Amino acid sequence: MDFEKKHQEDLQRLRGFRLLDDDFMTKVFEDISCAELLLRIILNDEGIRVLEAHSQRGIKNLQGRSVKLDILAVDSHNRVFNVEVQRSDRGAGAKRARYNSALIDANVTEPGDQYEDLNETFVIFITENDVMKAGLPIYHIDRVVRETGKLFEDEEHIIYVNSQIKDETKLGRLMHDFSCTNAKDMHNKVLADRVRYFKEDERGVAIMCREMEIMRNQAHEEGVEIGIKKGRMLQLIKQVCAKMQKFSSAEEIANDLVEQDVLLIQKIMDVAPNFGPDYNVDAIYKALNL
Repeated sequence: MDFEKKHQEDLQRLRGFRLLDDDFMTKVFEDISCAELLLRIILNDEGIRVLEAHSQRGIKNLQGRSVKLDILAVDSHNRVFNVEVQRSDRGAGAKRARYNSALIDANVTEPGDQYEDLNETFVIFITENDVMKAGLPIYHIDRVVRETGKLFEDEEHIIYVNSQIKDETKLGRLMHDFSCTNAKDMHNKVLADRVRYFKEDERGVAIMCREMEIMRNQAHEEGVEIGIKKGRMLQLIKQVCAKMQKFSSAEEIANDLVEQDVLLIQKIMDVAPNFGPDYNVDAIYKALNL
């Protein structure tokens, strides 16, 4: 009974999916023809030929932390494109764009590669709201030399597409398609066919239902992991607060707890006095903003 209920809930959720929903968008645009159409319109370049398109591609930073990119594509000129959809303005900030760009550079180079061999990169955010708040359909960000006004020409590009503007331009019609829940309302046939496959074809619907089940399991596992980490942190805060009565320095407490992260202990010690003398552990954890 529970399985059937979940299945019906998944079908209902699937009917409401738009291309602005990253769970759905990533499945549609892992298809090369769809990715190619998307990039040709956004970059206003009909000559783009996509050779590879991957969805939810995990790449690692220098510390080994894995970050998933919505779409990662490579074209015939070896240019690399990262396309992200963001319904929240917070997830499309300037530092996020910079971070994604740096991740791509770090992951497409090999030991011994020359700097001049770096791929030209494009980080593209398609946002539900006008993040730049200038009322424009698209924003291109490139480094410039302030004193001369000339482009720095490092071949690192950041683009924001404002999905709020749905006019009769190619880009506006594309953004219209991103807001549709029904394939019959879409302008671009390539995208409409792909959306119809995942929403109406038995095989496509089965694929999406499996994807939603996988995402549900991943969310559960991540939630359990977060809960475990939070539990460990609450325990550490409790221990540090207790030992602050005996020791005056983070180094002494770290040695006593066999805890190597002196900086974290110092941070706890800096915040905890604001919640004394009872030391509300939950309040301290929240104030640490970890």
